[in-house]
Amino acid sequence: MSLAPTRTAIPESILQDLNGHHTVTPAEIEYLRENGYVKIKNALTPETIRFFGEVVTDQVKRLNTLDLPMEQRSTYQKAFLQVMNIWTKNDTVKAFSFAPKLARLAAELLEVSGVRMYHDQALYKEPGGGITPWHADQYYWPLSSDRTITAWIPLQETRPEMGPLAFARKTHRMTFGRDIEISDDSEQLIQKTLKEARADIEETPFDLGEVSFHLGWTFHRAGANTSADPRRVMTIIYMDENIRAASPKNKNQENDLRDWCHNTSTGQVVDGPLNPVLWSQKS
Repeated sequence: MSLAPTRTAIPESILQDLNGHHTVTPAEIEYLRENGYVKIKNALTPETIRFFGEVVTDQVKRLNTLDLPMEQRSTYQKAFLQVMNIWTKNDTVKAFSFAPKLARLAAELLEVSGVRMYHDQALYKEPGGGITPWHADQYYWPLSSDRTITAWIPLQETRPEMGPLAFARKTHRMTFGRDIEISDDSEQLIQKTLKEARADIEETPFDLGEVSFHLGWTFHRAGANTSADPRRVMTIIYMDENIRAASPKNKNQENDLRDWCHNTSTGQVVDGPLNPVLWSQKS
């Protein structure tokens, strides 16, 4: 796989952070089990975030293909600039997306022996960018179990007006909404259901170095970015190293099976070239 040359040598202190170990507490594991997400402060050092903030931003500028004026975009397009699988295009970003520290965190929170890459993606909410509607990620994934988790990594301190990620607690246990694509409809339907269920919503700022992890069926959204600064976020989606492909339930899952899972046959472990093991107790 051809990668762009390393933009800048990664400082040793940052490599040590990426290869380090952040001890997951029993309380954090229990919080994730109960609520479907957890926010972990000081998961990465400010130095690491600042360094990769510049690297990822350079790649988003290079790879982004959305150049429509904001007023001509759909709700989804207004939500953010989205660039997927940057790790396949730049080896400096690859070092970040493959960080053993984050992968081990994901595995320990999921309570599995190890995790694979599903894909990474940058989500940049521009100044004036709109809401990210309520949705559950796993609607898109042709996978056999719910042992999936997304690390949401802000590349700056994320103030309330920038549109930090918001979570609806305990919604990973709900069966409603599992067939709804992200859209204006998902925002309205899920919001109505959450209000009727009196669901508890957390929508708090992110400190520099704070990272959230949410399960595939947890409902989440983000507000508009009303600030003058872009809200820069890198995400990494992990799955159980033993997870198997499932028969696609919608067109989006058909696309994901083709694009991210190497057309893995139903019932087989998703171990294609884009799905390497990033951390395992077996290693």
